[in-house]
Amino acid sequence: MSKLRFHLLGLAHLETNTNNSACAYTQKIIKLAKMIKEYGHTIYFYGVEGSEVPCDEFIQVSTQDILRQAYGDYDRTTQFFKQDPNDIAHRCFNSNAIKEIMERKQERDILLCPMGIYQKPIADAVELITIEPGIGYSGVFSDHRVFESYAWMHHIYGLLKIEDGEWYDAVIPNYYDPNDFTFKQDKQDYLLYFGRIINRKGIQVASDVAKATGNELYIVGQGSLDNSAEGFNLSSEKHIKYHAAVGPEERNELLGNAKAVLMPTYYLEPFGGVNVEAQLCGTPVITTDWGAFPETVLHGVTGYRCRVFEEFCWAVKNIDNINPRNCREWAEKNYSLKRVGEMYEEYFQRINRLFSKGWYEPNEERKELKWLERFYPNNSN
Repeated sequence: MSKLRFHLLGLAHLETNTNNSACAYTQKIIKLAKMIKEYGHTIYFYGVEGSEVPCDEFIQVSTQDILRQAYGDYDRTTQFFKQDPNDIAHRCFNSNAIKEIMERKQERDILLCPMGIYQKPIADAVELITIEPGIGYSGVFSDHRVFESYAWMHHIYGLLKIEDGEWYDAVIPNYYDPNDFTFKQDKQDYLLYFGRIINRKGIQVASDVAKATGNELYIVGQGSLDNSAEGFNLSSEKHIKYHAAVGPEERNELLGNAKAVLMPTYYLEPFGGVNVEAQLCGTPVITTDWGAFPETVLHGVTGYRCRVFEEFCWAVKNIDNINPRNCREWAEKNYSLKRVGEMYEEYFQRINRLFSKGWYEPNEERKELKWLERFYPNNSN
């Protein structure tokens, strides 16, 4: 396999490190870099002051002072992250990243843009083969796209009116380090909602289901329990216990001890990563039956997918039917850094062959074609 060189872009609105665990993108970037380094490739990482990402060279292209100028001071544990592609943070990040990449780039280098259209100005300027990894947004722009789920890929194709497949796109799921999540067979007596506190994420449904089934509901995430604009007022509900956004250790504890995680989202989830994090802890999930969930939740094996209120209530009352070990096995075998790293390596080598014969180039080194296989729990029947 060829050794490759990557220019990996961080976030313009936030330093990329493990402390910002409430931002899914920071964690995806860090773990993507870790997977790439496992295969001995070279990474140049471009980020904000305070970033900590596995790489061969960290190039600081913005500062904390720039972030304060753009967004002021705000509480990241309760308020949603602020960003605007036209603000000073993005303008500074983009212009400095372009300059630094131009000084380092070589002919067969690959640019990785995890933030989609926000980073298009950089891609346009440096003129490298560009990949958007882990697409869970609608603002796509590149010719080489990795989507988090088939559901989201087809959704984006529909928006773009694409009716034929694209050879150099791929579906590769989100990825996790199983060591970050402790398996727990025995659970405590509470349900958990973990995510942004907005209507589209199903916060009201989660509250109603917990109340109807006589369960305490822990709510963890950015936002307020009372939001008239979003149509819910939950602070006076006696069955709810609220936590602001938490760090990795407390996140692990809350996910592992819950008897189930509720994700009754209206939103067509591109992936819905909390459901895999929960399963890694051996915690079953109860979700809606659209978006990525039919790909990530084995109905009746690692959780339940529901359409109407009584189904959600039944799922809660019968959650003990789900074997926690099946949840862990499914998540670890299909969404670990090791497994997904193999998928990304297959994809990156495919892209690298574009520098020679491309689609028709033979690959005499191939010994298997397992990169799209899925692995099921031994006790799933």
